[in-house]
Amino acid sequence: MPAGRRGHKTEADMSMFCRQCEQTGGGIGCTHAQGVCGKPAEVALLQDALIHNLKGISFYGNKLRELGVTERAMDGLVIEGLFVTLTNVNFDAAVIEKKIAQSQAMKEKAEKLFFAEYAKKQGKEYDKSALPAYALWKPAATRQELLIQAEKVGIMADPGLNEDIRSLHELILYGLKGMAAYADHAMILGESDESIPAFIYKGLAAIAENKLTADELLGLVMELGKVNLTTMEILDRAHNRHFGAPVPAQVPLSINKGPAIIVSGHDLLDLKQLLEQTEGKGISIYTHGEMLPAHGYPELHKHKHLAGHYGTAWQNQQKEFENVPAAILMTTNCIREPKSGYKDRIFTTGVVGWPGTEHIVAVNGKKDFSGVISKAISLGGFKEEIKETKTLMTGFGHKTVLGVADKVVGAVKSGALKHIFLIGGCDGMKPGRNYFTELAEKVPQDSIILTLACGKYRFNRLEFGTLGGLPRLLDMGQCNDAYSAIKVASALADVFKVSVNELPLSLVLSWYEQKAVCILITLLSLGIKNIRLGPSLPAFVSPNVLKILVDKFDIKPITTADKDLADILAAKPV
Repeated sequence: MPAGRRGHKTEADMSMFCRQCEQTGGGIGCTHAQGVCGKPAEVALLQDALIHNLKGISFYGNKLRELGVTERAMDGLVIEGLFVTLTNVNFDAAVIEKKIAQSQAMKEKAEKLFFAEYAKKQGKEYDKSALPAYALWKPAATRQELLIQAEKVGIMADPGLNEDIRSLHELILYGLKGMAAYADHAMILGESDESIPAFIYKGLAAIAENKLTADELLGLVMELGKVNLTTMEILDRAHNRHFGAPVPAQVPLSINKGPAIIVSGHDLLDLKQLLEQTEGKGISIYTHGEMLPAHGYPELHKHKHLAGHYGTAWQNQQKEFENVPAAILMTTNCIREPKSGYKDRIFTTGVVGWPGTEHIVAVNGKKDFSGVISKAISLGGFKEEIKETKTLMTGFGHKTVLGVADKVVGAVKSGALKHIFLIGGCDGMKPGRNYFTELAEKVPQDSIILTLACGKYRFNRLEFGTLGGLPRLLDMGQCNDAYSAIKVASALADVFKVSVNELPLSLVLSWYEQKAVCILITLLSLGIKNIRLGPSLPAFVSPNVLKILVDKFDIKPITTADKDLADILAAKPV
């Protein structure tokens, strides 16, 4: 890639290579000055540099654990650093550059700690000549020099690397990113497990050192899935401890007259703090996107000014936010480039960020949302009440569903319930996602649909009726709540004394970003087969790796709703 005069890189000089999301350019990779998601090449390159430096920290993280030493601050920095590189999280080059500097400071601290601990416990100095290059790598002092460095450490930096090895490296990296997102949410709520950072260091070091065979890397992928199951379990525990176990809730779609704040993303603690700070101020709070399931949590639902839900999935936010007289708070990933019509009233917090938007930081775990509140009041809000008779149902977490498991089991045994479909995952802009709408519409009346994540917006406003006293559409929550679906499937398998693969249960998943990749890996690690995946297969999965996944787990790309439904229903029920 050419560089400008004296090493100065101009915007025209820079191009990226990124294929971590489903809608990557041409189904191959985003390779130009800007990705399909809106990420500039500069940000993509800086993210590559950040990931490389996190790999360096992983060397010391592994070595310190061998000596029985853990560093919670280092664990948190690596987890947040991975999260910030997810698709649609942070588009601010200055923020990524700052993260690189922080990671370098942490790496140097970890290096000193390791040398001191090694000398103390081994009685001799560590041979520094044994340090790998990725642990010794240092980011350049200027952004321009850093961008040049970054070109040499991205996923395509070694053109001679075997295609299948590269593919498995990416599968592990993107799985780690997804797991880091769940781990970050849990850590903010005070929940963690040593197995999570320990495996993150192990995984990052493995793909940095490039010593493992394809079979060994596949084994690491399966291990990643199991550790992510633990991660999702502790996040579920954290949510239940802080906000109560979800219960079914009917969520209004009407709009109140007066000031309003729309909250999007995934972070329930941010919503809780905002609700507390807006109590009694005459401001209506509306959820958006993946925040819909918040209405099912008793500690959030009790706030009467949590008024309802606004809009649909993340990809529609530019249209949905454009002419709304409300302040907007983005709490995690799923941000798109704010249009000029609302950029002055959108706020970011946590890992999410966009250049030029006001960012709110936590101080001792607390966030001051007074700026958001003032903006909402100054805007005046909606002039008139907007009535909507339609409501959305949510809150069917595993405790609720398992609480009526006897009804589900009885319905299956009586023949009233023939099949259970899990239709969920990420929504997105790429054509082909109407498949999920059509499939849900055509699911027979003697079947129920479990759903989670923002893929539900393809069909959650449709009328599905009830079966055996239960709604035929059960919204289990965010993508963060995939653990609930696994819990329910495992419990039903135990009742019927069969494997999950023998249940009258079919999984049809839509994917977009790395959290969905991580969930898929977890399902595979549990031995779950016959998953249908769409709207397209990951560009980073090589033909040989895909063949292994197909042969071992019977992964299937979606075809048409009619064909897939016919094949699914031909399967023998319990």
